[in-house]
Amino acid sequence: MTNLTRRTMVAGAAGLTALAASRAYAQGAPSAPVALNIIDVAGNLQLTQAAIERFAKDNPKIISRLNFSRAPSPELPAKLKAQQEANRVDIDLVLTGPGAMSDGIQQGLWIDVWKSHTASLPKAEDVYHEQALMMQRNFGQNEGVAVVYSPSGPLFEYIPARLKTVPKTAEEFLAYVKQNKNRFTYARPVNSGPGWTWLQGLPYILGDADPSDPMKGWDKSWAYLKELGTGIDYYPGGTTPTMKELGEGTRDVIVSTCGWDINPRALGIVPKEAEVFVLANTHWIPDTQFMCIPKGVPADKVKAVLALMSYMLKPEAQAATYDKGYFYPGPAVKGVTLDMAPQESRDVLAEYGRPKYDELIKSLPTRPPLTPERLVAAFRRWDQEIGVGHTPK
Repeated sequence: MTNLTRRTMVAGAAGLTALAASRAYAQGAPSAPVALNIIDVAGNLQLTQAAIERFAKDNPKIISRLNFSRAPSPELPAKLKAQQEANRVDIDLVLTGPGAMSDGIQQGLWIDVWKSHTASLPKAEDVYHEQALMMQRNFGQNEGVAVVYSPSGPLFEYIPARLKTVPKTAEEFLAYVKQNKNRFTYARPVNSGPGWTWLQGLPYILGDADPSDPMKGWDKSWAYLKELGTGIDYYPGGTTPTMKELGEGTRDVIVSTCGWDINPRALGIVPKEAEVFVLANTHWIPDTQFMCIPKGVPADKVKAVLALMSYMLKPEAQAATYDKGYFYPGPAVKGVTLDMAPQESRDVLAEYGRPKYDELIKSLPTRPPLTPERLVAAFRRWDQEIGVGHTPK
């Protein structure tokens, strides 16, 4: 679900305006065009690659070439740390979700762009909508530039023909999983948006003592996850395998999010008739993907990346992030509506989107994710106490 989707993401989007281009130069263009090495550890290029390529094409005096690569999120921080210690950083821009973002903040891997390069970026409060601004301030902090937003989950996706009675509470769901062993699974949270939201949303569902503190306030959640694990054979290393297993019939229910529900059905990985449900007391745990610059990137390349970042927050670039519902809705900035998106995006969402999402977004409360250091601690504890013994296939 890469090339075709990426090529069509920004069909019809406007090019970089002369005003935007002049602003980029005014903020400090590189002394000569630079080649940028961009690594994606979050599936973000599906939403942004075409817009990034458009910026490079329209600004040949800033960018001479783009080199894209992908890697699993858990592997990136150690790789970057080794490069920085050797003074040989060859990654100029990281597109990341919460996992590598949190590790990078903890380990001091990122340039604090919002403090050190304030003039090169728009004011966050001027461009981001309220929910994305919350994520930027509480999660992206000074290092990450939020580029896409989704209320995310946790949701549960299922095949109606295989799940006749939909659980309504956490207790009913636990009973279902224990009675129907190996018919449910979810992906390792550190490398999965659905797994990430499920892990952080469960304390609200269960009424835990302190949903913001995974080490001291999640007694109910850790006990629940251990008990749930007695009905799970293994936890896949990423979300895609869970979708394939649901589509192939290996699973009847999986953890999902708005985007992971819409996009795999649009691509035929999951049957169109799949449905979703939420448990009682569900709170949205929003997901945001960020653009980060590693420390050690040469000054000229930093200037080019900052110009690109600024462009990616413009409406014409943001409208493309509706994509095929992959990170629904997608835009992180104010005033970007579906009617501004490419026609293919509008067509896909008309067929595979769910009107119930608008209702759920309005009716369910939203809570910010854990702070980066606490999120890292939650991931580590899940790996040590929940994931251990459930070896991925």
